Amino acid sequence: MNEPFYRYLMTLRNPNDHGEVANFAQNAFLDHAFPKQSYDYHELANYLELNGSYLPNMDVFDQAFQMYRDARGDQN
Repeated sequence: MNEPFYRYLMTLRNPNDHGEVANFAQNAFLDHAFPKQSYDYHELANYLELNGSYLPNMDVFDQAFQMYRDARGDQN
């Protein structure tokens, strides 16, 4: 899998799942300024720290990004 984080995150949207990651995915979908082409953790984290008021905390992003890395087969 070689897709940007946003595209992966959209696979986690589920109106019947009210978990933090699913809520993050839904809110990112509604955030028209979200960096949709980014693969970079630091770029995404910086954006969310400044604009991600919909995240209860950055741990939710960290969890979702780790899921993304695992799906990509990243070793680090």
